[in-house]
Amino acid sequence: MKQIFQFLKKYRVAAIMAVFLMLVELTVELVQPLLIAKIIDDGIAMRDANIVLLWSGVLFVGTVLAFGAGILSSFYAAHVSQSLGYDIREKLYGKVQAFSYAVFNRFATSSLITRLTNDVTQVQETTFMGLRFMLRVPLVVLGSMIMALVVHAELGFLLLLTVPALFLFIIWIVHRAAFLFKKVQQRLDTVNGVMQENLTGMRLIRVFVRKEVETSRFARHSGELMQSSTSALRLTEITLPFIVLIMNTGIIAVLWFGQLEIRAGSATAGEVIAIVNYSLRTAGALSALSMLVSAFSRARASSQRIEEALTTDDGSHTTAAQGSRNTGYITDGSVEFEKVTFQYPNTAAPVLEDISFRVGPGTTVAILGATGSGKSSLMQLILRLYEEDKGVIRIGGRDVRELGVGQLHDSIGYVPQEVVLFTGTIRDNIAWGFENASMEQVVEAAMLAQIHDTIVQLPNGYHTLLGQRGINLSGGQKQRISIARALIRKPVILLLDDSTSALDVRTEADLLQALGGISCTTFLITQKISSTLNADLILLLDDGHLIAQGDHKQLMAANALFRRIYESQFGEEGSHVASAQ
Repeated sequence: MKQIFQFLKKYRVAAIMAVFLMLVELTVELVQPLLIAKIIDDGIAMRDANIVLLWSGVLFVGTVLAFGAGILSSFYAAHVSQSLGYDIREKLYGKVQAFSYAVFNRFATSSLITRLTNDVTQVQETTFMGLRFMLRVPLVVLGSMIMALVVHAELGFLLLLTVPALFLFIIWIVHRAAFLFKKVQQRLDTVNGVMQENLTGMRLIRVFVRKEVETSRFARHSGELMQSSTSALRLTEITLPFIVLIMNTGIIAVLWFGQLEIRAGSATAGEVIAIVNYSLRTAGALSALSMLVSAFSRARASSQRIEEALTTDDGSHTTAAQGSRNTGYITDGSVEFEKVTFQYPNTAAPVLEDISFRVGPGTTVAILGATGSGKSSLMQLILRLYEEDKGVIRIGGRDVRELGVGQLHDSIGYVPQEVVLFTGTIRDNIAWGFENASMEQVVEAAMLAQIHDTIVQLPNGYHTLLGQRGINLSGGQKQRISIARALIRKPVILLLDDSTSALDVRTEADLLQALGGISCTTFLITQKISSTLNADLILLLDDGHLIAQGDHKQLMAANALFRRIYESQFGEEGSHVASAQ
C-alpha cells in the first residue's frame, strides 16, 4: 500500500487534525468512567449532592466536548478520504490513458473499470474508517487496560488477560480475509466482463436466440462471485461473536471477583463499575474491529490491484522522452518499411515478417489480403500502437522511434475498422479530434466524406444528437462520420482500416475520388478490388508476408492470387478486360 500512502501526503494536515480531534474525543471517553466512579463513591455513597452535581457537570461538559471533537474529526476524515479517492481515480485513469496498446491489452476492460470504481471506493471508505476508527480501536483497548489497572490493579489484570489472545486471532483473520477478498474482486471483474459483453451485444443475443444461454452464463459467474463473497464474509463475521464471547466472559469474571473485593473492603462499588465500564468499552472497540477487519481486508486487496496498474510499465517512457525533444507537425508523408517483422506479445509466430516497401508523399496505397494476413497490424505499426521487433519504419525519412508519439498522431488521420462514435451531436463527433474546428471546417470534412447531404436532411442537421454508439445511424453513415472526423485534422497520412465496407459502390467511388484530391498519403485496407483500381500502389499480403506490390495493371499481369481475387469479384470476363487495359 506504499503507493496509496504517497497520495495521503498531500492531505497530511487534514489527516493530523482528524486524528488529533479523535484523540480529544477518546481522552474524554476514557476519563468518563473515572468521573462516574467518583460520582458513585464520593457523591451517591456519601449522600453528597454537591459532589454529584459538580462531577456530573464536568461529565456533561466533557461529553459535549467529545461530541464536537467527533463531528470535526469526521469532517476532516471525510475530506481526506474523498480527496484521496478523487486523486487515485484521476491518477489511475491517466495511467491507463498512457498505456501503450500492448500494455493496455494485458488488462481486461472490465478489470480496469472495477479498479477505477469499486477498488478505489474500497480504499476511499477504508481511509475514512482508518482516520476515525482504525487508530481509535487499539487506543481504546490500550487506554482502557491502563485506566483499569490504575483504578484497581487486581481487577484490571482480568481485563488484561483477555486482550492478547483476541489480537492474535484478529491478525490471523486479516491475513486470511485479504486473500479471500482478492478472489472476490477477481470474480467481480469476471461478472463485469460478462455484463459488458451482453449489454454491448444485446442485438446479437436476441437475433441468435441466446438469451437463456447468456442468462445461464451470467448466473454461473454471479454464483461464483456470491460463493467467494460468502466465504470471505463468513470468515470476517465470526470475529464479532468470538470477541463478544471472550469479553463477556471477562466481564463476568470482573463482576464475580469484584463483589468479593467489595466484601473484603479492598474495592469500592464505583471502582468495580469503572472496571466493568472499561471492559464494555474494550468489548465495543473490539467488536467494531470485526467491521474494520472486513473493510481493511477488502481495501488491502483493492490497493494491491490499484498499485498493480499504477506501477505497470506503461511502455511509453521512451516515446515520452522523445516527444519532449521532438515537437511540431510532420510535413512529409512518405512511409517506408525496411525488413519489418512484428509479433504480438505472448504469441507463437510473427504476424508480419520481413515486410519492405516505400511510398512517397501523396500516394494512395491499397492493402489487400485475407483475414488474418496482417493488414491491420501494419497500420498499427505506422501509428506506433505497437513497436516492430525487427527492421525499421520511416516516416518523412526519419525512424519513427525518433518521432514523438504526440507529434506522429497529430499528423495522422485514423479510421478504425470498428467505428466508435461518442455521446453528443454529429458536429461534436466530427470535431472530436479537432475541438477548435469552425463550422465551415466541419462542413468541409463532411462533404469530403460524402455525408454532408445526409446530415442536412436530418431534422436538427449537424446538431442532431446521436444515440449510444450512433445507434440511430446506419453502418455506412457511421463510417462516413468517422472518416470526416479523420479528415477535419487535414492529416499528412490517412489510414482507413476497412472503413468503406458498409458503403455502396457509388458512394465509395465518390469518396475515393474526393480523397484523391487532397494532399495526403492514404493507406486503405479493403476487401474490394474496385477500391484498388485507382490506387498508386497495391500491397498484397498473405499470412504475414508481402507477396506482391505494384499497381492494378502490374498485379493483374504478374500475380496469380491477385487475378483470382479479381475474378471472384468481377468474373473471368472482367479479368480479360482488366488485363487488356
